[in-house]
Amino acid sequence: MKAIVKGSLTDIQQTSGKSLAETFLNSEIVVLVDTSASMGQHDAPNGLSRYEAACNQLTTIQGANPGKVAVISFSSWPVFCPDGLPQNLEGSTNMVEALRFVKPVDGTGTKIVLVSDGEPDQADETLNVAKTFQTAIDVIYIGREGGYGYQFLQQLAKLTGGKSFKSEAPGLLANGIETLLLIG
Repeated sequence: MKAIVKGSLTDIQQTSGKSLAETFLNSEIVVLVDTSASMGQHDAPNGLSRYEAACNQLTTIQGANPGKVAVISFSSWPVFCPDGLPQNLEGSTNMVEALRFVKPVDGTGTKIVLVSDGEPDQADETLNVAKTFQTAIDVIYIGREGGYGYQFLQQLAKLTGGKSFKSEAPGLLANGIETLLLIG
């Protein structure tokens, strides 16, 4: 049996009696979390992997903001994670399909945040898909210092009018997401 994060969409759905669809429609932010193989690197604080650190942070964020955060993990394919924790720690970084997956929330007032530690499989196509969004795509880079992945995410955010955040250490994302939740 999978754990259900306190404050996740499934948790809110179960306690409110509303459908999961209704609960999703009430979320304020969709967080796309990179769960590619590189997220398994153990360079986050306290010897955690980037994935473990991101999961810990998502658990805290959802607990503090019940029902406001929808989680979607992506690697080679995107997966909706209503229980609150990203899945599929393996594969590549298919941002194209992740963006296509969340396209239905574009223009609805829901914020979109892309969290990644690296380069997309198809950089040019990812930017082409991003250009079709009305909603700004905010990004949080959770990898090591510098590198092409950070530059790419900054470019994606700028292209869509989004904000770009860089974590204090690999795997950390709370400050960026909490800032975005507070921005009206």
